Amino acid sequence: MSENSPTPPQDSSLGPTQIKSILEAILFAANEPISIKQFTQVLGDVSTHDIREQLIALEDDYQAANRSFQLIEIANGFQVCSRPEYRDWIEKFYTRQVRVRLSPPALETLAIVAYKQPVTRTEVEEIRGVNSDSVVNSLIQKGLIRIAGRKPGQGRSLLFATTDRFLEQFGLKNLSELPSIEEIEEILYEVQNEELELDTTDEN
Repeated sequence: MSENSPTPPQDSSLGPTQIKSILEAILFAANEPISIKQFTQVLGDVSTHDIREQLIALEDDYQAANRSFQLIEIANGFQVCSRPEYRDWIEKFYTRQVRVRLSPPALETLAIVAYKQPVTRTEVEEIRGVNSDSVVNSLIQKGLIRIAGRKPGQGRSLLFATTDRFLEQFGLKNLSELPSIEEIEEILYEVQNEELELDTTDEN
């Protein structure tokens, strides 16, 4: 082991620079937000205060260096992502990834769960007007919604709510950042039009 190698996590002698470097390495290796608790499990005796302090330092470093990426707090954790000014360059790619994974019925159902949560399967079907068993099950399998308990009263129907993965997928820090109903409708309209265009292309 070289003299410059980071001290093992159980050693509380880690300096600020080492802590920051370890946090950065974990952030770049991860493909999802990392919580303070997860960092403490790796860094041992390092306090949550010191971890947060070095995360802020990382954020400042990226900003000072005018990097194309930044450190943000999202979905109850921290993640490195591209900066807002590069949004136009990646928007089509990002939107395509969402649309490939979610059909119009799935987006519609996900929107209902997001805005009405916690909500039962029956309540979803009443809004959509069609059976939603398969699409709800699909969203659960994709990790975008979860079972959030049972509704009180007769029948004790299962309640569904969105997950942290849902927040991550749509770039939301929390549910208060949900887009407006009008924006959701625009997304659904665009997806439906795209589906129609694909169908027409196939026919030709």
